[in-house]
Amino acid sequence: MAASMRLGRRTLFTALRALTQTPAGLQSSFRPLRESPRTAGWSRSAARPLYQSCRARAGVCPLKVQMPALSPTMEEGNIVKWLKKEGEDVAAGDALCEIETDKAVVVMESNEDGVLARILVQEGSRGVRLGTLIALMVSEGEDWKQVEIPALEPVTPPTAALPTAAPPTAGSAPPALRQSVPTPLLRLSPAARHILDTHGLDPHQATASGPRGIITKEDALNLLSKASAVPPPAAAPAPPAAPPAARPTHPPASAPARPAAPGTFTEIPASSVRRIIAQRLTQSKTTIPHTYACIHCDISGVMRVRKRLAEENIKVSVNDFIIKAAAVSLRELPAVNVSWSADGPQPLGFIHISMAVATDRGLITPIIRDAADKGLQEISSTAKALAQKARDGKLLPEEYQGGSFSVSNLGMFGISEFSAVINPPQACILAVGGSRTELSLSAEDTLQTQHTLTVTLSSDARLVDDELASRFLETFRLNLERPERMSLQA
Repeated sequence: MAASMRLGRRTLFTALRALTQTPAGLQSSFRPLRESPRTAGWSRSAARPLYQSCRARAGVCPLKVQMPALSPTMEEGNIVKWLKKEGEDVAAGDALCEIETDKAVVVMESNEDGVLARILVQEGSRGVRLGTLIALMVSEGEDWKQVEIPALEPVTPPTAALPTAAPPTAGSAPPALRQSVPTPLLRLSPAARHILDTHGLDPHQATASGPRGIITKEDALNLLSKASAVPPPAAAPAPPAAPPAARPTHPPASAPARPAAPGTFTEIPASSVRRIIAQRLTQSKTTIPHTYACIHCDISGVMRVRKRLAEENIKVSVNDFIIKAAAVSLRELPAVNVSWSADGPQPLGFIHISMAVATDRGLITPIIRDAADKGLQEISSTAKALAQKARDGKLLPEEYQGGSFSVSNLGMFGISEFSAVINPPQACILAVGGSRTELSLSAEDTLQTQHTLTVTLSSDARLVDDELASRFLETFRLNLERPERMSLQA
């Protein structure tokens, strides 16, 4: 039995050897049949050279680090400072670099463990688009010097110039029977869509430069500048004017001013923060029906409480009392603590007060969370810390996103009263003017001095009608004029 099995295996091996050792003539005759196209992944002899060539040419496979979206409205960012150098070890959670967004300077953290191999976008680079490759990392234990920089994929615009149609001939088919050319799909950013729709421009004429063929705001502005540079058609010559009846006996009161000489202005590029502020203000004033109501508040009681607290080394400002009074009033009237969403009014289950802070980069609104549950001293310390971080550009995204009500105080700048623009999707913003000393008649018919300030409520008429706005202002005035209703502790 064993002998017969050995004989069978020997016969099989002999047959296989005969098949593989085919004469050269037969090999050449059968070569077209054997060289049928095959996938390298299914052939061991073809897969080995492919793997070796990748290792030889590509070196170490990199881990890509791309520009992230660090805020909902962010479209591009600026690289402020790299916190890691090439060749340094990086652990998950380590700070890689500081990125200036449309609101603040945010620290970008690493999601992987490895070594920073190449920095592709250097410090000080501005206008870096989302998804742009800014650095390369390699895994631990790999040679970071052998990393290969991948070639940048060219962004092809989604639209191409359509060939001009030839004039129809006698033998051509009627237009109804001709095959229609499909229109390429356009991809526009919200800002670009707004610019093109406002000025009535054809988006097919814009050249896309964004990732994956998106028409960006800059592309729309370039198209707008080209359209405005085209001279208007020449108007028909006007008929000659009739000669004046009589020559005036006195010279004209004023002479027309000379046009400014070209090149006498300085163009200042808008920063990312300024562009976002302009975009959101335009959105607010064009999509939200603003209504305004103002009321005068006597803050003499606030001044007395501040004086007593100062004797105990507890320093609180008038703005801290205003934030506390607004938060308590929202808790008493929850119908005002709403926001507008795609489905309509949305009641909010929290009271987060957005506090407007003026900085060199623009207006920032850090948030005091759960302000109704905080005491005046805690509100004061939180407001000071957030204001300093806003001026330094160190606010985190969660520190300026998600507010339910805004307070803007320009009294410290000498403004007596003003109207503020609503910060969408919020329903209201309270504009606070400066305090002034006035004479008033007391209950005993005697003259007395009082400190008065004017507050103006800008409200979304879709959510807060005039009657509800009046009740809110009356509740706010009562809470502010009687500080004993608001305790120092929650």
